Amino acid sequence: MSEFLRKQADVWHHAVPGARWFKADLHIHTIDDHPGRAKTPGAIKGDWTTEENVERYARLLLQAAAKRQVHVLGLTPHSARLGDNGDASAAWQIVEEWNHGVDDDGIPFHDKVYAVFPGFEPSLREGQGGVHVLFLFDPEIGRINYLRAFDLVMNQVKPWQKNRLQLSHKSPREAFQDLHDFHQDNQDGPNGSAAWNYIALAPHIDNEKGVFRAEKGQILEKFPFNEIAGLELGDEKLPDDLFSKRPWLPGHMKKLRHAFFHGSDAYSVKDIGRRFTWLKLAQPSIEGLRQAFLAADSRMRIAYERTDDRKLAEIPDAPDVTRSQRPWLKSIEIRGGASFFRREDGIPFRFELSPDLTCIIGGSMAGKSTLLDGLRVYVEAPLPDDSNLRNQVVARGRERFLAASPEIILECPGQDPTGHPHEYWPAVFYAQNELQRLAQDPNAIEDLLARLVEAETAAIKARQENLQTLDNDLARLAMRLRKLEDGIAETEQATERATRATNKLTAFSEAGINELHDASAAAQRWREALVFAEDAHKETEALADRVASNELLTDHDHPPAVADVVPARRRDTVRHSWRKVLDLLRGAADELAQVAAESSSAASTLAAHEAKVKAKVERELAQAGLDGAHIREFQALSQQAALRPSYQAHLDRQQEELAKKTSYFKQLLAERSKVVQEQRQAFDRVICSIQNDFHGRIRAIRIDEGSREPMHCFLRGLKQGGVTRWWNDLDEDQRPMAEELLASLQERRLADLGMSAAVAKTFGECMPVASQRDMQAIRCNDRYLLELEVSPGDYRRLDSLSGGQRVSVLLSLLLETNDPRPLVIDQPEDELDTRFLFDTVLPALKKLKGRRQIIVATHQANIVVNGDADQVILLEATADQGRIACAGAIESAFVRNAIVHTLDGGDEAFRLRQVKYGF
Repeated sequence: MSEFLRKQADVWHHAVPGARWFKADLHIHTIDDHPGRAKTPGAIKGDWTTEENVERYARLLLQAAAKRQVHVLGLTPHSARLGDNGDASAAWQIVEEWNHGVDDDGIPFHDKVYAVFPGFEPSLREGQGGVHVLFLFDPEIGRINYLRAFDLVMNQVKPWQKNRLQLSHKSPREAFQDLHDFHQDNQDGPNGSAAWNYIALAPHIDNEKGVFRAEKGQILEKFPFNEIAGLELGDEKLPDDLFSKRPWLPGHMKKLRHAFFHGSDAYSVKDIGRRFTWLKLAQPSIEGLRQAFLAADSRMRIAYERTDDRKLAEIPDAPDVTRSQRPWLKSIEIRGGASFFRREDGIPFRFELSPDLTCIIGGSMAGKSTLLDGLRVYVEAPLPDDSNLRNQVVARGRERFLAASPEIILECPGQDPTGHPHEYWPAVFYAQNELQRLAQDPNAIEDLLARLVEAETAAIKARQENLQTLDNDLARLAMRLRKLEDGIAETEQATERATRATNKLTAFSEAGINELHDASAAAQRWREALVFAEDAHKETEALADRVASNELLTDHDHPPAVADVVPARRRDTVRHSWRKVLDLLRGAADELAQVAAESSSAASTLAAHEAKVKAKVERELAQAGLDGAHIREFQALSQQAALRPSYQAHLDRQQEELAKKTSYFKQLLAERSKVVQEQRQAFDRVICSIQNDFHGRIRAIRIDEGSREPMHCFLRGLKQGGVTRWWNDLDEDQRPMAEELLASLQERRLADLGMSAAVAKTFGECMPVASQRDMQAIRCNDRYLLELEVSPGDYRRLDSLSGGQRVSVLLSLLLETNDPRPLVIDQPEDELDTRFLFDTVLPALKKLKGRRQIIVATHQANIVVNGDADQVILLEATADQGRIACAGAIESAFVRNAIVHTLDGGDEAFRLRQVKYGF
């Protein structure tokens, strides 16, 4: 049995469930190579081989790696032994310190460094100078077997002689065969499986001791490349540098499943991580490392890119989710209620998801759709447009996942949990069969294309918003111009009326209207004087008669009693006074009679003069073309004419506003046209990118203003049956754009568009300037079509493909988009085209690793295995309750067995297919 017992560190996959990304340096030398080339840290004083110094060195190396956030270490000294001290090994001491040691801050080293693989770098006999190979082992090999493996490969040759590296007596083929036999002889795991494993890498392949230099051309024939998992690039090299000189290399690497990686080849702790590789592991084991190299297109990333000065610099978009801001759902907890996912013991039901690809597998009715639809309903994400699909999603979500209102707790690292649930986890959902229906939605296709090329997405979205704003502004402005023109028409009418009144007043004045007014006024005054004199004469005569009848004026004596009281003298005085009054009244009556007679004469004379003047004025007006009856309207005309200046000022202001707004309308039209052209150019670049990325298998085409519904609504709104019938009778590709239709109207060539003379006349009559402007304000969106090459040179539109082909095309584009939002798809494999799955869908899926969270419920083994799922969750269920049978990545034997039995039909079915296929 191995003497190594690994301590478990849960922190890594608690933070990121399933397989996760790590910075890995798999080429680190230790002071086992000192005094050959390895350098001891300055903190090591005195004899560097003492147990105390070796322990100190192990801590310093692990601290240096943790500080640089290099979490996966491959210890590859040329010598596995420390000097001449028998079985002492600094490399192994590092393994033990990592497994058991605690850093100065109290945190265990295995919580700071994910994996340490002990290994060595022998120089094997091949060619003139030998070839170097890196061997890495699971720590479970134990110290004794680790040293034995080294001795076996070196064939007892000491690696260092006078500070010079020595060649093993064994060739690479012999070394690999001996290691294989040694491994077979040391199986001590359960059920006969090896408790430890190893992997071989080819270091500095282009250097003097690299596999491409050792035998030059013959190395490809002699070296056992099938034993190698990875090829180490030089410090300043990228894959294209090697491909350009070796055109045979890509095919060779694909056949043998080789992968490039960078390592530091560090001889000092300060150089650890000087060069590194991003790789993804679900277990700190050689099996995990092997899976990473096997699935290098999804589990490995070269960590460097070339700068303008031809140097290498770290890529800015590291795939590690802990270093990015992309949204992802880490876990789901379900508490209480009667959810399909519940536990009877009261412990929360918990799902843990990968930030990259999580596959939900299980038999029919195991709860896969219930989980995904429940999440969709819970976060209030948009539901399917199709009513049947929408009802199914809502039913599963509410009646099964959210039954009896359980408490749902979502954990989305780095997101604000206080907002709307769909802002907290902004996933894009597709239920079963929803992708097929999506194929017929032009807006959905355009949205996919807009998100496809990262460099274009933000600008395309900004232009879409700008175009919407311009459309709204133009529509509002067209309406304002229509109202303004109606207002101008009313003001023009009022101004015209005031102008005509002014013109009439001028004609009246020239005809002598003022003289007529004077004559009329004088005649009227004398007529009023006559009436007054006559009335005063009558009233005066009546008053005189009353005075004359007064008894005091008579000669009768008063009774004695009165005579005694009023003396005769006083009575005589009163009589005298009344007689005088009577005389005055009669005299006044005579005078008033005279006044009336004179007034009557004057009034008659002035009336005759007025009639003469009026006759003259009417003759003058008649000569001016005016009816004499308008003389009576003179005052009304005077009031109307007085308003003309204000009417004219208002009209001038309206016309000025109309001119400005018309100019602005044209400016907005020009601006919108420019934005449309810029948008088309951007989509053309996206279309070109699709052509390149899919090597012509998928292509997109643009139909300018292809969505003609706005034009259809406008023409139908004219409520002219002939015009509507003309439009409906045209084929879709024959219907003119708004600009073409307006030009044909203005140039009177509507017949060229298939309009009859009667329809053209009707259309022209109902299209005044305002209506033409309304049509100009309309914008029909461009339409984008997807096509699939079904045979060389034969392309078919998406809507004419089979359901599986449609899903394949859309799924490929979904996976290629630059959309960072999580993507959740329920059983995309339904009718999925298998060849397209391998050629297009899976490569696109793998490219997303480290960029976007994807959750897929599937029965398709190829999606899980060839898509290299980072977390697999197997669901099982009774009639009313689901459970997680197992979860993890493919490194786990339990998960592998679950995949084989659930998706491949079991071991026997898998082996039978192998036999039938002849593999």
